Formats: sequence, structure tokens, C-alpha cells
Amino acid sequence: MTRRLARSLSFRLLVIFLLLGGLFVYGTFVAIRWFYNSDDIRGLISGHLSLHVQYVREDIGSPPRIDRAVAITERVPVDIRILGPDIDWASDPAFPRLSELNFGPSPAFSDDPGAWVDELLGVEFASRGDHNFLRMSSGENGEYDIVVVTPRISDVRSGPELSYVIVGLGLTFLLLGYAAVSWLFKPIRAIRAGAEHIGSGNFSHRIKMIRHDELGDLAADINKLAEDVQNMLDAKRALLLGISHELRTPLSRLRLLIEFVDDEGKQQELKAELVEMEKIIVSLLEAERLNSRHAPLTRSVVRVRDLVDELIDDFFDRERGRIEINDRSGGASANIDEARVSLLLKNLVNNALRYSPDDSGPVELSIDTQGHELVLRVRDHGPGISAEQAEHIGEPFYRGDPSRTRNTGGTGLGLYLATLVARAHGGSLTLLDTGEPGACFEARLPL
Repeated sequence: MTRRLARSLSFRLLVIFLLLGGLFVYGTFVAIRWFYNSDDIRGLISGHLSLHVQYVREDIGSPPRIDRAVAITERVPVDIRILGPDIDWASDPAFPRLSELNFGPSPAFSDDPGAWVDELLGVEFASRGDHNFLRMSSGENGEYDIVVVTPRISDVRSGPELSYVIVGLGLTFLLLGYAAVSWLFKPIRAIRAGAEHIGSGNFSHRIKMIRHDELGDLAADINKLAEDVQNMLDAKRALLLGISHELRTPLSRLRLLIEFVDDEGKQQELKAELVEMEKIIVSLLEAERLNSRHAPLTRSVVRVRDLVDELIDDFFDRERGRIEINDRSGGASANIDEARVSLLLKNLVNNALRYSPDDSGPVELSIDTQGHELVLRVRDHGPGISAEQAEHIGEPFYRGDPSRTRNTGGTGLGLYLATLVARAHGGSLTLLDTGEPGACFEARLPL
């Protein structure tokens, strides 16, 4: 889940929005605090509050007059309690006693740089529940305490707490932001699915024009790319068919002309060269078909041991004594392209026989299954392959020893074709390090 969110563009954009929102709120509070902490503003607010406190004192008078206090509570939504040597009066009988309140200085009213306003001399503050209390002294010697509370004692705050409202609004805006971002990036999922269809070789698939914006333009560009690739592959396929036809016609004429050569030795040499040319042409055409992961395979369920036996009968009947088959698959069957897997094994066995001396052990062809994979191994007892040569396995026309002739070294297309066949099946062809003389190739194909 965490990895999926980390790769999500909408989640990243939402995080950016949250960070920017947090920075904006923080910057706003800093700016407000800086504004109110300026000497002019602090002095103005402090002066007004001091003036209001003085007005209340003078209006109630000294000694305090109850009728003036009642008049204030009628004009302003506050309650007042007056306590002195000869008086203990409250505008509301439920007004708490002063001994129940913990009066003291307020951090909001201080001379500290972080406070909102300057300290109010002779004024103390307390809070209880949802009520805020302000106590001031009156009289020549401060013998009277006047306490003002807001809101009124009888007033019960209705509605949710402000903090709950802020959190609720924040979560609501967060969900709305996430929904908006998800809607904004919704076409990306369709574009990705369409690109996967096209990438798998379905070039006729088209991404629907979801919206007329930049993502819609991207979908249109991918559709145009699919069309161009389809046209290119069609042209390439036509070119390959043309080359195949045009090359085979003169080769057929050469084959006929060779029959009129008087020198039998020269005639056999020319025939061998002609056969080699035909093999190269066929191999190149097959390689071009397999070199794309879009090349369709003619799959069928094949019993692997039957495929190997048929391969030996058709191509290696004379070398049967030099080939040892080890079937540990238990008669397994695989959904493969029979002709192309037969080509893979033919090239591997042919190479193994070519580089194994006649007096060495037999070429070992083993069949096995591991999990959901078919494992085919071909091992010879020849000179082996060096680490430098192993790096080039699967490259077209590569031969480990450039001095070899075609009779001993081949054209360098056998392993290339075998590699392409394995890849076309979604498998692999690798050279195993067995620690023993010779070379051992392993082909793994999904069952």
C-alpha cells in the first residue's frame, strides 16, 4: 500500500497541496502575530482595553452601585459579581464564588514579545468551562473586587466546538481535494492500460479520447504512435517476404547451373556454399520474425519427450549413438510452439555434436520441470566456452574463434535463433557454469 501511494502522482500532488496549505496557514499566523506585535498596534489595543476597564470602574462607582452594575448587564451580554467589606452581590445566583476561581495573569496580556497585547495593570484573568472571568479592583484601597464574566452564566454554548468545526472542515476539504486530484489524473489509468495493450502487440487498440486537455493530447499521440508502428511493421513484413522471394529465385537458378560443372570436387564445394546461403537466408528470416515480442507463436499442448524423439529421428538419426536423453519430467506436456522449440533444440544439439570429439562422452539432453517451467539442458564434452566468449552468446554471426570455417564453426546464427525462440516463449536461454569440462546450455520455458 505504501509503495503504491509513493508511486501515485495524485497522492504526490495531494501531499504538495497539504504542504502548501500548511505553509500558508503557518505564514498567515506568523504575519498576524508580527502585525499585532508591532508597537503601534499593541499600544492601540492595550490602550482601548485599559480605557474599557476604566469605564467599567467609573460606571459602577466606588463604593459600587448595584443599579449601575445591573444597567451594564442589561446593555452588554455579561454577568457581574461585586465583592467587598459590606457587599456580596451577583447578577446571576449561579455565579461561582471567587474562591472557586484561579485568578492570575494571562499569557495573552503580557509585555513579552510573543503576547498579543501589553499587560493590563490591576487586572487578573481566570477561566472555567466555556466562561472567561476578568477581575479588577475598585475603591481607594482596592477593597472591592469587580468580576465580569463572558458569556453570561446562564448562556450555554450551542453547536460544536470550534476545534471540531475546523478539523471537520479540514477533513472535508482534504477529501474534496483528493477527489479533485483523482478526477484530474483518472485518464492516466486508461492511458496506461491502452499502452499495455499496444505494447503487447495489439496495435489495433486505441485509447478513447477521455478529455480535451493535455492528457487527451497524450492519448492521441500514443494512438498515432501505434498506427505508425503498425504501418512500419507491415512494411517490414512485406520487405522480408520480398527479400525471401527475390533471393530464392536466383539461388534456384544457381543450383541448376552447378549441375553443369564438370569438376565434381568443385561442384560439391559450390553445392555446400549454396546450401549454406539458403540456411542463412532462412535463419535470418526466422530471426526477424522472432526478434519482436509481438511475433505470434503457434502454440499447442505437446508431450516434450515425443518432441525430442521426433527431433532425433528427423535430424540426428546417424548421431543417435552420441546422444544421451535423460527424461526426468515424468511425461510432462507444455503449451509451446512445437516447430520453434524443435529448432531451439536442434541448434543446441548440433552445436554440442560439432564441438564434442568423437571419443568423448555423449552429448546429454535432459528434460525436467521445475515449478511452472520446462527445463531443457544440452551438455557437451568439448573445449567449453571462455568467460569472454560467454558474454557474446546470443549475438548474431558471433563465433568464438574467427579462424573457424563454416564447416567447423557454423554461421553464428544457431545460438542467436535459440535465444530468440526462448524469449518469444517468455523464457530464457543461459550458459550454466557446471565446473566441469564442456558447455551446458539451459532453456527455461513456461509450461
